[in-house]
Amino acid sequence: MSLPENIQITSDIAGVIKDYFAHNNFSSVMVLVDENTKRHCFPLVEKAMPDHELIEIKSGEEYKNLDTCSQIWSELTRFACDRKAILVNLGGGVIGDMGGFCAATYKRGIRFINIPTTLLAQVDASTGGKLGIDFQGFKNHIGVFQEPHRVFIDPVFLHTLSEREMRSGFAEIIKHCLIADDRMFEKIYGKEISELRMDKLIQHSVEIKNQVVTEDPFEKGLRKILNFGHTVGHAVETFFLSHGEDKMLHGEAIAIGMIAEAYLSHKLANLKHVELEKICRYLLAVYGYRSIPDEAIPAISDLTLHDKKNEKKSINCSLLIKTGQCGFNYKVKKADIQESLRYYNQMVNSSDKVMN
Repeated sequence: MSLPENIQITSDIAGVIKDYFAHNNFSSVMVLVDENTKRHCFPLVEKAMPDHELIEIKSGEEYKNLDTCSQIWSELTRFACDRKAILVNLGGGVIGDMGGFCAATYKRGIRFINIPTTLLAQVDASTGGKLGIDFQGFKNHIGVFQEPHRVFIDPVFLHTLSEREMRSGFAEIIKHCLIADDRMFEKIYGKEISELRMDKLIQHSVEIKNQVVTEDPFEKGLRKILNFGHTVGHAVETFFLSHGEDKMLHGEAIAIGMIAEAYLSHKLANLKHVELEKICRYLLAVYGYRSIPDEAIPAISDLTLHDKKNEKKSINCSLLIKTGQCGFNYKVKKADIQESLRYYNQMVNSSDKVMN
């Protein structure tokens, strides 16, 4: 496995940025930030940037919508950016997804680079060319495929994250192991995040994703395995995003989704019961024991009807055949989704919560 040509993992983010702009000319440079990355991350790269303008948006998944896109497009227009301008997305998955989407659609497309500052963005959201925004409460409902000109990943930004944000990003690392590398899953199993070499795991995840995306760039088949845990996980995330203050981070919802879809893997794809239990024990140990209200289960199952992998109104899931191997286009019913969520609750409420 190897990294794609447009992605560079570094321990000298300022030096890499300075070199990039020394060898590339743009009519204008715009930097997209939110209030958090402006305060904590921008100072690490500011002096390496050529003359530039900042566009600041509000942080949070709830602002990943057309209204914020309109703000970004308006700022690009106000600064008279032409098609030789570049947008630098400095932030997590929301910044990368939305900034890339705005760049890809502004004047039919300007170049953009991603500098992911969260673990989630470094191992998943900033790579692969998927760009999008939420619409009417549905995750990534509007979007395009467009690769960033460059992605610069530096683990130094992880020092700006809370423990909860680190756990959120770690869910995608676990996912990559479960779908493609059982030996790496064995290496991380039972370990605290603080015990692990995150730079090595970041590269491992990016290499797995690159291998899959190279074979299937537009998600016609194999790339769907990257969505293991996401059919249920996105539905859980969407439900809690729109129901009061009890919101979930992306990785927290995906962890629930992976437990639910591991159960469906056992039921529909012959995943062994011993593997199912092992996966669930580890995910519960890392992400805790937050149950889903019984009355929310029908609404969450309804949300899976809008998953982007669905075809002809049939819910399609990517499921584990075994640890380290994933299949796709497994047809499931709403009743299966509800059953899997009840299984998750059963695991949460079980007294056997200790990993073996």
